[in-house]
Amino acid sequence: MKEINLEELWHYFISKIHLLFIITAVILLFGNIYLVFLKTPLYNSYTTLSLINDQNVNSGSISLINSMVPTYRELIKSRNLLSKVVKNLDLNVSVESLSSQIDVVSIESTLMIKISVNNQSASAAKKIADEVGEIFAEEAKEKYALNNIMVIDAAKEATTPYNINIVRQNMIYLMVSLILGFGTIFIMFYFDTSVKDTEIIEDKFNLTVLGTVPRVGDKND
Repeated sequence: MKEINLEELWHYFISKIHLLFIITAVILLFGNIYLVFLKTPLYNSYTTLSLINDQNVNSGSISLINSMVPTYRELIKSRNLLSKVVKNLDLNVSVESLSSQIDVVSIESTLMIKISVNNQSASAAKKIADEVGEIFAEEAKEKYALNNIMVIDAAKEATTPYNINIVRQNMIYLMVSLILGFGTIFIMFYFDTSVKDTEIIEDKFNLTVLGTVPRVGDKND
């Protein structure tokens, strides 16, 4: 393995620091072009539903209700329910595609579930979340005699996309560019076999340099 002289490495890095700036500038430029012009912004809205409206709740009923959450999730994402959402909102989307936009989770330490919707349109995400919650509450009562399900919070329209954070992603781009830049310069240094000054010859070959030939046009030699 090649022995690395830290002083040589430092001087080599200083001589190639322009390469680090170029790599950083290129990554930041193309990263921001992707964020602004190519990455599709997605908006998230959610509604919350209570799974019980009876105040006389014991630990047994809580466990039973929590065990029903996976069933509620499947009912919410069922073709029957989502086809009604598509029809009511006149959506130009398939049931399968709509299902992929919806996520249903239980809220920790509560008897509530959250129905989240991700969509390219902030207003569409809000409308879909509200419609899914309302239809589910109605169908749970009519078809399954689940009278305890009710909408607690209506969805709100998001003002910013959840998948784009300019500051955070530029910090990531900066870190990546620095790692790539330092790595590139180190690899160049490691495989660089050229003789850069007379001290290298004297140290590595134990020879005495009697003289040097100046480069043409170099006024300092």
